[in-house]
Amino acid sequence: MVCHNNQPNGPEYPITSNDNGATATRQIELAKEQEYVSGLYERLDLLRVRTQRQLDGVLAQGGSGGTHQNRSERDSFAGMYAERLGRLWAVENGLCFGRLDNADDTSLYIGRIGLADDEQRRLLIDWRAPVAQPFYGATPAASMGVTRRRHLQTKGRKVIGVDDDLLDLDSLTDEDVATLNGEAALLASIGAKRTGRMRDIVATIQSEQDRIIRSDLNGVLVVQGGPGTGKTVVALHRAAYLLYTHREKLARRGVLILGPNLTFLRYIEQVLPSLGETDVLLSTVSELYPGVVPGVRERPEVAAIKGDVRMAQVVERAVRERQRVPRKPVEIRLDKYTLKLDGNILEAARNRAARSKRAHNEARSIFVRHLLNALARQAARQLGRGMIDEDELADIREDLRTERPVKAALNRLWPYVTPQQLLIGLFTSRERLDYAAGEFGEAERELMLREPPRKGENWWAESDVPLLDEAAELLGDIDPGVLRAGAWIAEEEQAASRAAALDERQHQLAYAKEVLEMTGLSDIMDAEKFASRHLNDDVYLTTAERAAADRTWAFGHIIVDEAQELSAMDWRMVMRRCPTRSMTIVGDLAQTGSSAGAPSWGRMLDPYVAGRWREEHLSVNYRTPAELMVVAADVLALIGPGLVAPTSVRETGARPWAVSPLESLGDVVKAEIVEGGRLVVIVPESRVEEFGQIVVRSVDGAVAGPGTKALDAQVAVLTVAEAKGLEFDAVIVVEPELILSESPRGASDLYVALTRATQRLGVVHGGSLPEALARLERHRIT
Repeated sequence: MVCHNNQPNGPEYPITSNDNGATATRQIELAKEQEYVSGLYERLDLLRVRTQRQLDGVLAQGGSGGTHQNRSERDSFAGMYAERLGRLWAVENGLCFGRLDNADDTSLYIGRIGLADDEQRRLLIDWRAPVAQPFYGATPAASMGVTRRRHLQTKGRKVIGVDDDLLDLDSLTDEDVATLNGEAALLASIGAKRTGRMRDIVATIQSEQDRIIRSDLNGVLVVQGGPGTGKTVVALHRAAYLLYTHREKLARRGVLILGPNLTFLRYIEQVLPSLGETDVLLSTVSELYPGVVPGVRERPEVAAIKGDVRMAQVVERAVRERQRVPRKPVEIRLDKYTLKLDGNILEAARNRAARSKRAHNEARSIFVRHLLNALARQAARQLGRGMIDEDELADIREDLRTERPVKAALNRLWPYVTPQQLLIGLFTSRERLDYAAGEFGEAERELMLREPPRKGENWWAESDVPLLDEAAELLGDIDPGVLRAGAWIAEEEQAASRAAALDERQHQLAYAKEVLEMTGLSDIMDAEKFASRHLNDDVYLTTAERAAADRTWAFGHIIVDEAQELSAMDWRMVMRRCPTRSMTIVGDLAQTGSSAGAPSWGRMLDPYVAGRWREEHLSVNYRTPAELMVVAADVLALIGPGLVAPTSVRETGARPWAVSPLESLGDVVKAEIVEGGRLVVIVPESRVEEFGQIVVRSVDGAVAGPGTKALDAQVAVLTVAEAKGLEFDAVIVVEPELILSESPRGASDLYVALTRATQRLGVVHGGSLPEALARLERHRIT
């Protein structure tokens, strides 16, 4: 690596003094840094142009012509250039954010990606590179060879400020020591207004966080940290670091990041692209089963039952129930004779299929082959054929296979079953539920019982997804030929579909010809190829896109955020997707809101990686001011007397307050609106619609409910579950007593609600105020 030493070095540039000389020096420094940063952007623009040309060149080959190898190579190059171009565009904001001045008189500029000139001299160091680690880890006590660490503050492509940490104290003058101000960048980031999207912390990573980010890839790392300690951003930056350090190992299998809900995923979606990583799959646990989108809000007690690890045995028995041998012999009446399958024959067929260790649908062929052989021998005897050779037996067996009564009997004895069919059959039949879920009490089985789905109804809840995944593992795939044969699609519907596709093709071809004629390219480009490109005949799927569509995809690394919310059945599903057990798990046991969530990390992880997982702790709260954490700590004591709240790094002087009556909610919300920032109103689940309407009527542009609109709105109304993992400038909690009482983990829910704010916290209540909130300043509006 080539380090540049032609940039200003050393401690002779005081930048924070108020005298005129220092002001002039500061302007000089800003101008020097601006010149260098402008050069970096020029290099970035040049790389974008080159990469776009390379991509265009590959795509221009187009079509489906050439050998399979040619098409494969073209697709690979197109994917590579498209991914590279995406990274180059994603790092536009804050491209360069720091500089290291070293004791050997060299300087290194640190940024989101690495950049080099045409002679391969390093212009910008990727923050993940080992040589950049002193930017996060160096201290005056352990300077790591660094004399000065400079933070560059930028807006767009303009450098608007610099802030120095002077680390080699022995080489500093008195004036240099007086300007030491190492926390400015961090505190500026914390105090900035929320935008509705999570920022990266790449310029302000602290030593405690950096150590976790750079931890070894192998094994399961648990990051336990209270609210505001930066768990999520540490996890995201760890994903970027691992992809940089182990790209060859991880790029092929990909990285999966699991979040608690879709609103949270929208909240964090810009962080990794801004760090130069554009091919990571963001998902919720409920999205891990392709083709199923849960739409049913299930009662917590039912979700707790379905999340119990004993449900794995329930699903297994539900599959075995579809393989049960009937008590009475099965008679099959054909035109010329009647065949009989007694218990011995059926038991032998079932045992042979079971010994194969194949999944249910895949073992069916063994079961069927055994029974067809037995039926063929019976048929031969009844036809008076006596001893027959294997060829004759095969002919009889094939004739029997096509007989409708035989097919009907085989389908009853060992049916093809989809995971959806299995669970619908289980949860809508008291008899089947009693057989499969015997270890659950009668009251619990009653809670699981449901009405069959109506046509077009979204029948699935989030807690059903890991059960579907479990069923898919036990059932296996169904032969595509069987699926096609069983598809009830009328011939006229197929013809209509083909006609519609042909019409669309003709329309696109006419459009392509028109475009080529208008642009003067009709002589040098074929309209068919041009239309094919726009009809997506050539589809370049990223690793993330391929993984999202494949239930059996095995990821190179998985990061689970808000991991305390996952049930035991969720963990079974997640573990299947990472056979190497290379995982980063972040969460806070004190914030567990789900009744099926983690009582301890060991309880959830030991069944899979006993003795092979390690735990790190984040103890500093960078988000929540000390005044707010004092109140939240009293609620934390309700969760567990031994729990300790994280230490806040700052105070704002704004005391949290409580206001009544409840009728004042609209006026209070209007008074607390943050100019240029975000305010959230956190309400009890049972009254979300009522309070949401009050706020929406009172405040123009307010949004009630989760989703992207809530993130972008100046005022949003959310439940605790919807606000989990998010942060806002100001928070108003409504009816905290209800939040405490209506959930099995009410204290955890209230703790979450009280720790979402970066600046101000208030409570509006009509009922009594919980004793744990006694520190709130009381007000009453009349």
